[in-house]
Amino acid sequence: MAVTQLSVFLENRPGMLDKTVAAITAAGINIRALSLADTKDFGILRMIVSDIEKTKAAVSGDTVIKETHVIAIGMDDKSGALNNILRILSADGINIEYVYAFTGAVRGKAYVVLRVDDVGHAEKTLSANGIETLSDCDIKEFLE
Repeated sequence: MAVTQLSVFLENRPGMLDKTVAAITAAGINIRALSLADTKDFGILRMIVSDIEKTKAAVSGDTVIKETHVIAIGMDDKSGALNNILRILSADGINIEYVYAFTGAVRGKAYVVLRVDDVGHAEKTLSANGIETLSDCDIKEFLE
């Protein structure tokens, strides 16, 4: 049930993020979650979106776009919820490469995106511990 994340590689100069988000907005796509990491010359815009193919078409051209499977988890919006998930993954030897969070329409819930070294193993570990992961369909429908 992994979620598809799009990584858009942007030149690190004024207006590039605006241009990219404007193109996504003009296509009627909802950005569910995003993270921007930068270096001196480029940035990586990581996004969970409502429509993957429309997003790729909207920002195509000479822009490099990569699809990556990540894990998205809904959890109670309370102290310790994230720590519980991290502890479970750590205890099973799963490495977390990066993490970011997003909001949804369900009051009292928080959502986190995790890029891990082994998505399948992580999903099995989380499921065995009663933690459900979200799918692309959940992102598109459930969080509307």
